[in-house]
Amino acid sequence: MMVRRSGRYTVNWRGFKDFAFGNKPPDEEKEEQKPEEDLNNHEVIFLRGIVESPDFARKCESIDSEEDLIVKPVSLGNVNIIRSLSEYRGNNIRTIEQAELAIIVSRAHFKALIDAHDQIGAIWVDRGSGIDEKPPEPDLETSKESAEGTEASTDENGDMPVETVKVVGLRKVPGQPLGLTVTTDEHGQLIVARILAGSAAAKQALVSVGDVLLEVDGTHIDSEDQLKEAVAKPNDRITLKVGPNLKEKSAQLTNKLSCYMRALFDYDPKEDTLLPCKEIGLEFKRGDILQVSDRKDPNWWQASHVENPDVVGLIPSPELEERRKAYVPPEADFVHKISICGARISKKKKKFVYESRSSVTLEGAELALYEEVARTPPFLRRVLALVGTRGVGRRTIKNRMIQEHPDRFGAVVPHTSRPPRPMEENGQSYWFVSREEMERDAHAGRFLEYGEHNGHLYGTHLDSIRGVMKEGKMCILDCAPQSLKLLHNSGEFLPFVVMIGAPGIEQLRNLTYASNRNLTFDRQSSIRYSSRRARTLESLASLYEEEDMKQTLEDSARIQRQHEKYIDLVITNNNTDTTYSKIMDALHSLSTDHQWVPVSWIY
Repeated sequence: MMVRRSGRYTVNWRGFKDFAFGNKPPDEEKEEQKPEEDLNNHEVIFLRGIVESPDFARKCESIDSEEDLIVKPVSLGNVNIIRSLSEYRGNNIRTIEQAELAIIVSRAHFKALIDAHDQIGAIWVDRGSGIDEKPPEPDLETSKESAEGTEASTDENGDMPVETVKVVGLRKVPGQPLGLTVTTDEHGQLIVARILAGSAAAKQALVSVGDVLLEVDGTHIDSEDQLKEAVAKPNDRITLKVGPNLKEKSAQLTNKLSCYMRALFDYDPKEDTLLPCKEIGLEFKRGDILQVSDRKDPNWWQASHVENPDVVGLIPSPELEERRKAYVPPEADFVHKISICGARISKKKKKFVYESRSSVTLEGAELALYEEVARTPPFLRRVLALVGTRGVGRRTIKNRMIQEHPDRFGAVVPHTSRPPRPMEENGQSYWFVSREEMERDAHAGRFLEYGEHNGHLYGTHLDSIRGVMKEGKMCILDCAPQSLKLLHNSGEFLPFVVMIGAPGIEQLRNLTYASNRNLTFDRQSSIRYSSRRARTLESLASLYEEEDMKQTLEDSARIQRQHEKYIDLVITNNNTDTTYSKIMDALHSLSTDHQWVPVSWIY
């Protein structure tokens, strides 16, 4: 909240958070309970996450510690300075920067801003708010002469360094080029693009790549031809006025900004042959949250664990890791097939499943290494995505969650181009639409996923997911893993992804027998030992079932390996009740614990 102190306002950041998010003292909280629907407002939740982030808290603390600081206006005669600048510029504009400055100072909004500054500053002086006397108005010519004679300066506290302009002298070697290659950027500046090794400029090491050439021997230069003419003069020395590359300085400042990254791979500095010193490396595991404090080096970033920010070490940058992994072939997915006396006859009907066109456009040849994240307060996700290979019990868990908690969870009604059967109603088990309409929506990216079965299309429409969300329920999806990228990157569905892993062979056999008895031989049938052919067929069926279970284990490992970036929780389904309890506990923790989510969900 804003608090008035001795004629000025300071900020009480704790009061500001209480006021902004409705936090009340315990006594008031008992009298008035906040409606639960307000607590699920994602916009307020994300705003609260920004305010409660560590960076924001540190900034607030620094402001609170300096709240007694009096801000003094440096000058109250800025309107006269702007007027003098407008009169002075006339025909003296020679550079693009001068032209841009002339345009800025001539705009009405800028003049109004300067006028408001002078008027507010005069009010502060009249009220005597810690300013003893009116600051003297600077003289334009004196300021100009002082600026020309100064190469670098800082403010009175030494906190704000001014960009320096240096004057260097290079000795010329007769018969040899200076060794500088220059280029012109989009602003018309002459930039040093290359310095030839062994040249006079390289040996003297007074000019760097990226420097801006302003003057040669006291003459302003605007083009490469002027620079060639000045260098070609028969002099033993050449004097250059060199300025910094502001674009490069800005990029360096950006690389030093702190951010938080979720590691998507394991790293052990002791095994890194490219790290110059093993002791300064920072070990981390997949899923760890790292605070990156410096990204200036293109190969090695400085980072620390959020749990231990005092220990800072080096981690490989994405560029370095991509180059390193470019020489390693991707891990092969080994699939063991058994062929007995010809081709195997499949027990399942052919089914083609396609992912959404939007998901395809999001696919790329990226290598998932780090993901930038932000810390948010507790909130419930909008979608629960259950992924896994066939036969691990996803649908059983989904149905149980909806049956036991119909007010909290909901499922989508799929779309199909199949004509309705007798006693089927539209919107109950399926939404029945024409094939043309379904293909049109699929090509427009309105389906999360869709597929073809027995000549008919089936799919999950995005509007169906939004419909469940509008009812205030968490939408449970039993979707293909290829759909996770669209859910993750949309910024709308905010999914919590649970991977149901395949258990061991014995547990998987029990799940298969319990859910798919009609596809196996009847063990109690009298035909079992009636003939040699029947026993042979059953032996082959058992062999194929064993192969299916091995394939299920391999597919489960492959799904986790390929889509681990989007998976929040992995549970091996050894027992359905235990798996169900773990999922419910994880959902409860979302409403009680802070979360690290992708920054694309917030900004």
